Amino acid sequence: MSIRLGDEAPNFTAETTEGTIDFYDWKAGHWAVLFSHPADFTPVCTTELGRTAALKSDFEKRNVKAIAVSVDPVESHRGWAPDIAEVGGTELNFPIIADSDRKVSQLYDMIHPGEGDTSTVRSVFIIDPKNKVRLTLTYPKSVGRNFTEIVRVIDALQLTDAAPVSTPVDWTPGDRIIVSPAMSTDDARQRFEDVEEVRPYLRWARQPVS
Repeated sequence: MSIRLGDEAPNFTAETTEGTIDFYDWKAGHWAVLFSHPADFTPVCTTELGRTAALKSDFEKRNVKAIAVSVDPVESHRGWAPDIAEVGGTELNFPIIADSDRKVSQLYDMIHPGEGDTSTVRSVFIIDPKNKVRLTLTYPKSVGRNFTEIVRVIDALQLTDAAPVSTPVDWTPGDRIIVSPAMSTDDARQRFEDVEEVRPYLRWARQPVS
């Protein structure tokens, strides 16, 4: 099953390090970062989950909950948790799904074909409070993800949901934004500050204050 942007994220029930969850119930009213990792007790994954734990307060400010998935059992996840805490500097504070039957992995197409095993690649799904998939990323097993970029994308999605704007290349919070082409320059100047028309279709403005 291939999941595209705008699709409804598949719901599931799964065993996790925090007990049995229904995904929709668990994330109700929140954004979610659902991400897979190939296996427990592996070096890149340990650094990634440690980084995710350290970002808990940043996620909470953005109404985001993180949840990881791998094909290893709950007992393995729990045994691995102290390593994650020691390496990352923060105790594990989000659930890890035990996907031994590959149900979640198959739902979200996380198995890399042709790799000779059934472990998951490094997939990321950002899912909004209405359970719509808003971003997908897939990294090879050998390359660690940039979680600063994941937080940046959430900021951009939340900003562009709240106003008729887009974010330009390399945007970070506080940078200028781009006014929607559907809005006239005159209307843009009524709504936004410091509007600069570079081209009729490209107008910069100061980022709206939330």
